[in-house]
Amino acid sequence: MALLAAGVVAGPAVAPAAAADSIRAQQWHLDAMHAPEMWKTTKGEGITVAVIDSGFKLDHPDLVGQFLEGKDFSELPGGVGTYASGHGTAMAALIAGSGKGMSGNGAYGLAPGAKLLPLKVNGGETGGGVTASVALRQIAQAVTYAADNGAKVISISQGTDASWATADDIATANTAIAHAEAKGALVVASVGNSAQQGNPVEYPGALPHVVGVGAVDRNSSTTDESERGPQVDLVAPGIDMFGACTASSGYCKGHGTSDATAITSASAALVWSVHKDWSANQVLRVLMNTAGKPVDGSARTDAVGYGTVRPRIALTTPGDPGPADVYPIQEKAAEPPATALTPSASPQSTAPSTEPSAAGTPAPGGDSTPVGTPAAQPKADGASDSDSMVPVVASVVGGLVLVALVVFFVLRRRGAASAAAPVPPAPVGYPPEQGGPAVPPPPAYGPPSPPSDNPYAR
Repeated sequence: MALLAAGVVAGPAVAPAAAADSIRAQQWHLDAMHAPEMWKTTKGEGITVAVIDSGFKLDHPDLVGQFLEGKDFSELPGGVGTYASGHGTAMAALIAGSGKGMSGNGAYGLAPGAKLLPLKVNGGETGGGVTASVALRQIAQAVTYAADNGAKVISISQGTDASWATADDIATANTAIAHAEAKGALVVASVGNSAQQGNPVEYPGALPHVVGVGAVDRNSSTTDESERGPQVDLVAPGIDMFGACTASSGYCKGHGTSDATAITSASAALVWSVHKDWSANQVLRVLMNTAGKPVDGSARTDAVGYGTVRPRIALTTPGDPGPADVYPIQEKAAEPPATALTPSASPQSTAPSTEPSAAGTPAPGGDSTPVGTPAAQPKADGASDSDSMVPVVASVVGGLVLVALVVFFVLRRRGAASAAAPVPPAPVGYPPEQGGPAVPPPPAYGPPSPPSDNPYAR
């Protein structure tokens, strides 16, 4: 009997991002989003982004000077500057990497002027399981600390399967989120990478008043791994994401809703740095209103939420930010699905659909997940290498089979795709920013030629 258990999310074996003179030249998402153009107006100065993850390489050349003093909630030895994988470092770099590595040719974050508040939680990388209660408690503690210490944006590229969370666990998380909201912070979290492994609802991304983020590719299609459902509020780039990590080279390529969450958090920082008098609700509303919409014209779909984040449009033509005290996203259910393993088909179910939406292509974006993570633990019954739960083995004693279903709920990072996931069709890539460096996409994608509905070109 295979149970849906959580395993440490991990990507391919640690490897250099690429043999290139410039990591920045490979960061396609920055050019697709017209980052050089936005940086003439703002780089996110004056905004603190809290990154809740599993440890950070504080002395990475692209991150030196970007971190504020953080805090460790993981209950593991070593402190916030220790790590068992490169996930936290990669997320931090996607948000606010300075590019100072490689003699100035390193990796840039989308908001390189923002400051990072590193908050460590137990990501399960050390080999021991972490229960849903522990995972959500630590995340809640980190969210509360971030709000109390000046973070405007709280970025969480972590999650646990909602089916294993108790009412007390949910209450703990929701209390922290409400506290952050009262302090004026915006909480952003990934929705998970298990779309092809049952598409389970995950917390905190599916909780009310948390911005749930999915991932899209270069062609602006929802990635195969990115989960679908009512918990998806926005999507962002999440594939072929080059950035800083803890590999020996210092740089990795990755994918996932983790990376998309970092990009969305950085987008909020850019907008907020220009409109410092706006509330979190207004920043979020403008990001939603200016997002690249689903191609069928829907207000939202389960595949892309309200669309692909476009901070350039939010900066140039933000429109009316609306009321400061009204949360712009329709309420999401606060309770987990009725059954732990089989999402209900009822329209009232909080479990997302396992089928991609017919309007599953937003305006272009991308997604990220570090490649410098350890090898994935084996999974049973074809479970994802990145976002599934470890089945518990039954022990046989004397001829009597005693099934010890000791289920560990492991905190899962949203950083890597299933090795069994089908290869998506080759997207077409985006043109470089006018006046910026020419950034061709990887050779597998062919020469750059923008899709006709490229939202970043408008």
